[in-house]
Amino acid sequence: MKKKVLVIFGGVSSEHDVSLVSASSVIANIPRDKYDILPLGITKSGRSFLFKGDPSLLPGEKWLESGEIENCVISTDREHHGIIHLSDGSIEYIDVAFPVLHGKNGEDGTMQGLLEISGIPYVGCDTVSSAVCMDKAMTNAVADYNNILQAKWMAFTHYDYSGKKAELLKNASEYLGFPIFVKPANAGSSVGINKAADIESLESACEIAFEFDNKIVLEESIDGAEIECAVLGNDNPVASTVGEIVPCNDFYDYDAKYIADNSKLYIPARLDEDKAEEVRNIAVKTFKSLGCSGFSRIDFFVRKSDGAVMLNEVNTIPGFTPISMYPKLFEASGISYHELIDRLIQLALEK
Repeated sequence: MKKKVLVIFGGVSSEHDVSLVSASSVIANIPRDKYDILPLGITKSGRSFLFKGDPSLLPGEKWLESGEIENCVISTDREHHGIIHLSDGSIEYIDVAFPVLHGKNGEDGTMQGLLEISGIPYVGCDTVSSAVCMDKAMTNAVADYNNILQAKWMAFTHYDYSGKKAELLKNASEYLGFPIFVKPANAGSSVGINKAADIESLESACEIAFEFDNKIVLEESIDGAEIECAVLGNDNPVASTVGEIVPCNDFYDYDAKYIADNSKLYIPARLDEDKAEEVRNIAVKTFKSLGCSGFSRIDFFVRKSDGAVMLNEVNTIPGFTPISMYPKLFEASGISYHELIDRLIQLALEK
């Protein structure tokens, strides 16, 4: 008998539109001989609808105008183990959920917590690891504790910043040195990230980052290659072929990721095999240290001055179109897109 897979997309997040693109591809490529798919879309205002139409209608919000939506919610009653159709109150059993949600209210442990309360197995990291990996300050703190090399960093809240702005800016410039990257602590897809070259631009970058989160992270700039590695598994995870990104902009910002089309990708990365193996080993160590399961894409810098492999960030629900780095890295490792989706669902059921 086929398993019912609830694919959750959209969400109340600055990365809502990116989620629609990823989910369209996932829904279109889940093996139909093994799974029945129920696409559940969450609007920018937080309403949830079962979508029964063509997944190609997801990007651009065309699905909401399709006439093929039905209001429903995930039930928190564990005996239901599924969704409630609000039109008639009927319950539909779900075997496993596949959250294709990026950013807040989906990748940060909130959706994972809801699914755990509901008793529904789901693809990807659990509540705790999702929350820790989403918060860059928490990720950095755990990495430091586990002796995983990374850039120098500091973090502070809007409350602290409001009370002692000049002191914090001065401390950051002295400790980190310019240029400094300023990031919202809880955001993805490089939303709200800026690179500051002096005190004035540092202040401006902090103000922008605080528009997206109440806590921000400041990091020293690393001169090095931008390297990505995909990890797959639960207790015994495996790392993929290593990839490299050469951004078309000053750094791999939102525009370079999703709008401009002239960033360069190298798979495999332009590293010797020993260095690539070091990246894979550190990726698996990072995955385990942060309590990840299912899948994550882990990003690094390989510093030009000494070849040091330095953790940049962990993405617990990375982009998932066929041209996204996570599936492309495993395709280069011998696992097709269809097989990868199947493995992720099986890992969720095993967990």
